[in-house]
Amino acid sequence: MLNKIKTVLPILTLVLLSACTAGGDYQGLEYAPQMYHSVPYDALTQIKDKEAGTWLSNREDELGEFYNSNPNNEYEQNMRLPVAGTVRRTANGMLPYRLEKDDIVTAAARVSPLDDSPENLVEGKRLFELYCDHCHGKNGLEAGSVGVVFAGVPSFKAVAQKDLSEGHIFHVITYGIRRMGAHGSQISPEKRWKIVKYVQQLQNQ
Repeated sequence: MLNKIKTVLPILTLVLLSACTAGGDYQGLEYAPQMYHSVPYDALTQIKDKEAGTWLSNREDELGEFYNSNPNNEYEQNMRLPVAGTVRRTANGMLPYRLEKDDIVTAAARVSPLDDSPENLVEGKRLFELYCDHCHGKNGLEAGSVGVVFAGVPSFKAVAQKDLSEGHIFHVITYGIRRMGAHGSQISPEKRWKIVKYVQQLQNQ
């Protein structure tokens, strides 16, 4: 019997030591998992699978250890709504566009917060080709493939268009005008200003 214990004990010790080895995504065996894994909702993760981590769970609700969605939220999300009156800024510190659609005079007086750097113009060209040239054409002088069908797309060098200010162009991209639809919900403010820079380059060619 003693010999058997001497034989089994080293093996058992190796097994226990290997089970305690943690690294990477494997955290080893845990004596009390809820001491390591927070039960409160984590806003940066959302695991909807109620069976996730069942094998190590000792939760009182009998759900998997890793399940952390919020059942009290309509979409089971863990994020909370921002405080009332909170104003979201972009990564560059740009505030939301507050002017109303009819406030074109005030909008026309605005100046782009971006400079005329080659990077902004290159990105403006890319965005123009992505969102605009199907109506305005590659160079803004004649209608694109969609603009041909919906006749009436003006040239950027037309008398009424060639001297439009940066703010005016930005406002029109945001809210649309006549047959042109609004793009404020599809294109971020920074990207709209970059398109403006490229449009003005086309106006001046």
